[in-house]
Amino acid sequence: MTDQKPTVGRIVHYVSHGTPVREDGTQAFPPRCRAAVVTEVDETEPYRTGLAVLNPTGQFCHSLSAGGCMADFTENQGGTWHWPERA
Repeated sequence: MTDQKPTVGRIVHYVSHGTPVREDGTQAFPPRCRAAVVTEVDETEPYRTGLAVLNPTGQFCHSLSAGGCMADFTENQGGTWHWPERA
């Protein structure tokens, strides 16, 4: 699905960072996919976007002026976005 380009208003999945990893390798809260809306797209780097992320406890925003959010279509690492999986 990397042939699709993000546009303002599209729904994507943002991967939360989760809590820091403990010495035993566990996390109190592991990374999770959260719904997000694309709010802006970098014209020179189209997979770097601004997002409004919707969490169960509230929302937060990643703006391009603060660095934006990059896509990750392979590992889905914390702090990245990807297209929603299809069932």
